[in-house]
Formats: sequence, C-alpha cells, structure tokens
Amino acid sequence: MDISTKAWENVTVMYLSGRLDLSSGNRLKEEIKNRVAAGKITIHLNLRDIEFVNSSGLGALVSVMKEIRIQRGRLTLSDLADYVQEIFDITQLSHIFEIFTTEEEALNSYQMITSS
Repeated sequence: MDISTKAWENVTVMYLSGRLDLSSGNRLKEEIKNRVAAGKITIHLNLRDIEFVNSSGLGALVSVMKEIRIQRGRLTLSDLADYVQEIFDITQLSHIFEIFTTEEEALNSYQMITSS
C-alpha cells in the first residue's frame, strides 16, 4: 500500500492506495501513531484507490480510530469503493466510522465543527 499526505488547515489528509491487509495495516497504524504523537489528531483517510481490504485491514482502521479517539481527535473516511462500503456495512463498521461520500464533504465537516 502507498500512503501520501497533505495538510488541509488543521487536518492531515492521507491518501491510501493498493491493498489494506495485515502488513499494510501495520504500516498505516505506525504512520498514524507517529502523527498522533506529534499532536496531529485530526486525520482524514481518502480510500479512493484502495483495491482490496480484508479483516486485518479493517482491524487496523479500528485500531487507528481508537488511538485517535483516546487523544480526543477525529478520524474521517471518504471515497470508499462500492465493495469497500459494502464490507463496512456488513460488518456494521459504517455505524462506527464517520464516512463521507467525497473528501470535500469530509473536509467541510471539519470547518462546520470549528465554526460552531
């Protein structure tokens, strides 16, 4: 899996591509753990280019979400392929994660929170 990042206001936007499985999930957890340790606790994951996800990959996302919530941060996801969204729905994870149709919607939700 490849990970690229950009900063958008106070949000770290991470673009994931490839397979989200055991090895890439561990890499993602380390990347986010390092960012959280550096005080970056608002993170958005764009999953548009994820072509495969398994239970280990889902477990990594749950672990990441837990780490961010412990620090009182926020994690959002967007651009899930239909089959990835279906996996989130079947596993009921769609009720736990903040999932947006597009990255723009997700990033706008951060503005709404800070301006209220």
